[in-house]
Amino acid sequence: MHMHNAYLLKEKERASSFVGGQEKATEPIIQFGFHVPTCCGYLPQMNEWCDDWVKFFVRNRLKYQIDMLLEERNDRDLLSLWPQLERKIPTFFKDNGSIIPALVHGDLWSGNYSYCADGPVIFDPASFYAHSEYELGIMKMFGGFSSSVYSAYHEIIPETKGIQKRVQLYELFHHLNHWNHFGNGYKSGTIAIMHSLS
Repeated sequence: MHMHNAYLLKEKERASSFVGGQEKATEPIIQFGFHVPTCCGYLPQMNEWCDDWVKFFVRNRLKYQIDMLLEERNDRDLLSLWPQLERKIPTFFKDNGSIIPALVHGDLWSGNYSYCADGPVIFDPASFYAHSEYELGIMKMFGGFSSSVYSAYHEIIPETKGIQKRVQLYELFHHLNHWNHFGNGYKSGTIAIMHSLS
């Protein structure tokens, strides 16, 4: 799933060298977002298309969640940490190269996958086109995946410099989302991640 769009981009490039080739190629997605809002839990996710992953993620994921929390709880810790972290976020991506939009599940934890007679099944998606590493944030937060899953994943999509900080940043979104859903039980984890990243 994470490599499908990258494959389409390569196919489009290859097809452009043939007469009529581009007309037959499936159009790849070249922006981050989705054509409709989706939900992570019961909260909507704004998915307006954006050319820049960092801008999309900050605006449509982190800031959206933080604004809800500040409006509802006016939390001082969050209010003081967010501006520091927001300024630092671009540094987590400076050595990452070009990020190709990848279709992600968006909420892939052990409670959202199972098996049937035909093989593995995933459900309850919060899908959109994102950085492929985004998926790893929720996987880390709740666990439930063996080291062989991560090894197999990184055989296909190799780790890049700074991945640990980015995965922590993606995990932060899910802590914020859970704080909005379930209350202050998720505050300490959220604040700890923000301190660690700031």
